[in-house]
Amino acid sequence: MENGKWEEHVELPDAGDRTADVVVVGAGPAGSATAYYLARAGLDVALLEKSTFPRDKICGDGLTPAAVAEVHLMGVDTSDWMRNKGLNVIGGGHSIYLPWPETKSAPNYGMTRARMDLDEELARRAESAGVRLFEGHNVIRAIQSRTGRVEGVVAKVGKGKNAQEVEFKSRVVVEAGGVAARLATSLGIEKLENRPLGVAARAYYKSPKGDAEWMDSHLELWSGKRGESDLLPGYGWLFPMGNGVVNIGLGSVSSTSKATKLPYREIFKTWVANLPEEWELTEENQMGPLRSAALPMSFNRKPHYKDGLVIVGDAGGMVSAFDGEGIAPAMRAARYASDAIVSALSRTTTAGFDRAMETYTEALRADWGGYYQLGRIFVKLIENPKIMHACTKYGLPRPRLMKLVHKLLSDGFERSGGEWDDRLITTLAKAVPKV
Repeated sequence: MENGKWEEHVELPDAGDRTADVVVVGAGPAGSATAYYLARAGLDVALLEKSTFPRDKICGDGLTPAAVAEVHLMGVDTSDWMRNKGLNVIGGGHSIYLPWPETKSAPNYGMTRARMDLDEELARRAESAGVRLFEGHNVIRAIQSRTGRVEGVVAKVGKGKNAQEVEFKSRVVVEAGGVAARLATSLGIEKLENRPLGVAARAYYKSPKGDAEWMDSHLELWSGKRGESDLLPGYGWLFPMGNGVVNIGLGSVSSTSKATKLPYREIFKTWVANLPEEWELTEENQMGPLRSAALPMSFNRKPHYKDGLVIVGDAGGMVSAFDGEGIAPAMRAARYASDAIVSALSRTTTAGFDRAMETYTEALRADWGGYYQLGRIFVKLIENPKIMHACTKYGLPRPRLMKLVHKLLSDGFERSGGEWDDRLITTLAKAVPKV
């Protein structure tokens, strides 16, 4: 016992278990998906997670159809997950119900799933594919060769006097450690100051609308009653989770790496107090504290591959500036990363390995480079609450326009073919410089 607390007993992996073809750092959606696909390809994969499951993650818990498709590609059973039809968008004195866009590669419904459950389910699915999951392993630094290539990691296991450092050796390391990206940062891969950064805060409530079929999205935040107070630079959401529970949150986004300095707790309290009474969002119905987290956007950390280190998910700034969605991009990027790694590991030279890994960064740029650039432009516009108010006031009453906007904001457009609005979005994404 130390300082009145019992020490955690540490179970260290055997030395033979500390070598792998690939070490993946972080068992969020990006890390678990990458590990899963690598294991399915026949590689020996060690997945290191600093916490132990179940563990929480600050998120709106909403899964777009694209995210649902990625979860299904991993073979996860979602039969008892909460489905929704789309968004009820509210702003400018109007509201409009927008069903999820129908695409070739995704279902026509979204879902909600608490990250407490989702992340563990994805990690266990990776385990079932042969991934070796090490919980309670906090990666603190990389192991590098004399030439600077990453050849493994050092993880801290346990707490207090029982804490020990263990080495994991591998041929390539995947950084999927989330927004902090401590491993990438320690190797000098810093975040880009000119990329958007969002902040989201959320809390769970008991509510009679916890089983509603639509997710509410508020495009305006008022400091008090709507129309009788000041407009604030942000947005809010109410996502039914099923079983009489809703995820309620608000967010704001800055066009640079400096987060907006909004008093989130005060704004949240005022905003919730002015929501419709039918939600029954009383203090007695709040389930736990309001918690917040940063949202790294528009590839705010690059390069996504360097000297044996592959960056996937939030660690690489893969959150969309349009809607704060990061799960679908993270899991799709995981597929791209695993394909490139499998190819690279078959090469016999370092130069050949690095050339094979270029297919990963090229795939990211082709898929999101232009789209995320449009997102940066979008953020610069909506930073001004008056512009956001004008857009919602005159845009929401026009269903055809809102269908286009919904496809753009939710990344629900066809990359090839599709309707005229799909082609318009892809044309715009190709016309702007890629991030």
